[in-house]
Amino acid sequence: MMAEKVVVALGGNAILQSGQKGTFEEQMENVMATARQIVRMLEAGYEVVVTHGNGPQVGAILIQNELGSGLVPSMPMDVCGAESQGMIGYMLCQALRNCMLGKSLNDWQPCCMVTQVEVDPNDPAFAKPTKPVGPFYTAEEAKKRMSGKNEIWIEDSGRGWRRVVPSPDPKKIVEGEVIKHLSDERYLVIACGGGGIPVIKDEDGTYRGVEAVIDKDLAGERLAQEVGADIFMILTDVPKVAINYKKPDEKWLDVVTPEELRAYEAEGHFKAGSMGPKVKAALRFVENGGKRAIIAKLDSALEALEGKTGTQVVPVKEKICCR
Repeated sequence: MMAEKVVVALGGNAILQSGQKGTFEEQMENVMATARQIVRMLEAGYEVVVTHGNGPQVGAILIQNELGSGLVPSMPMDVCGAESQGMIGYMLCQALRNCMLGKSLNDWQPCCMVTQVEVDPNDPAFAKPTKPVGPFYTAEEAKKRMSGKNEIWIEDSGRGWRRVVPSPDPKKIVEGEVIKHLSDERYLVIACGGGGIPVIKDEDGTYRGVEAVIDKDLAGERLAQEVGADIFMILTDVPKVAINYKKPDEKWLDVVTPEELRAYEAEGHFKAGSMGPKVKAALRFVENGGKRAIIAKLDSALEALEGKTGTQVVPVKEKICCR
């Protein structure tokens, strides 16, 4: 039996836990715990490709840019995204290598691919930016930035004002063929960090970065398609997808078909800022021919792959393949 290829999309808790300051030591400790889960998958015989979020890390880079702008030039958002991919990729590669020591996994070599993701310049998201980025500011500072830098800012839930940028749909991974080749040759590739660096392809074939943020779960699904993954797994901080979340009639979903999940989606069970994009990405993968999509808790990743926990999205319930 051939090994199944899994694209693992790590949530923010894989790198930074709620309430932490974001020191290197804190993040490295979290990454080590995450790496142990990935190594368990490799030991069980799965082929793994990893992608991850980068929201807090890019937020910190934007603050550093702001505070240091009087001394050195600030970098645009696409460059900040690339910086975060390199930083998180370094931590994951080192942690994975260290976790593999003493195990029979010598044929797996971790590597990080700084990844560009092509988006459509005519995507409707560019006309209506909705993705908050960076720190909170006062209304006065936000108005100054809007008038001076042609940025769009919104008041965010009484916490202050934040800049919003477009969140276009991922269309193509520029380095997709390279990532697939490395994965097929048994390299453990870390790619599309933070949804990838959003780029537009001009008529002459050249690429250029744009000020935008691609949803990391949708980019992970695109990555899963392009590397030919059998399974797309989103790891987060809850054990399963729920309907009527945190209500008296809350119900956790075990095995569901796309039709069932779409019905729940239409009823408004999955919020745009939390479970919504994860459900959308899982649906896309299975509806595009993927064998199985999983949404599960990080610390039970292998058990979710084995079908013992997590929400399993499958084309037909009888065909779920669990070990």
